[in-house]
Amino acid sequence: MNTALWIVQIILALMFVVAGIQKSMQPKARLVEKLPWTEDFSPCMIRFIGIVELLAAVGLVLPAATGIVPILTPLAASGLVVIMILAILTHRRRGETGAIVFNAALLMAAAFVAWARFGSFA
Repeated sequence: MNTALWIVQIILALMFVVAGIQKSMQPKARLVEKLPWTEDFSPCMIRFIGIVELLAAVGLVLPAATGIVPILTPLAASGLVVIMILAILTHRRRGETGAIVFNAALLMAAAFVAWARFGSFA
């Protein structure tokens, strides 16, 4: 179980590092081409989302790997669950069904990490 959990954590972290860098570094005009939902948000909000995703990616791996404040790992995963719920609501409003499925898969993976890592504190 621990190996599967680490695999999910690392894959999620890599995905959110890529997404976070993309959203926090690229101009909005360029993002709208690849991520149509960004046209509904200000450049500051898009950057904020990207930075939060980067921080969550770090939080998924570093605290559990180092043993320094390991409670941050399930908290980071829980934060990603919230972000994915908001993403699903945004894509639902825009009628972007494919994106909903992808975000739901990320939500389930993050929920698995949160559940499993919170369980280690019980």
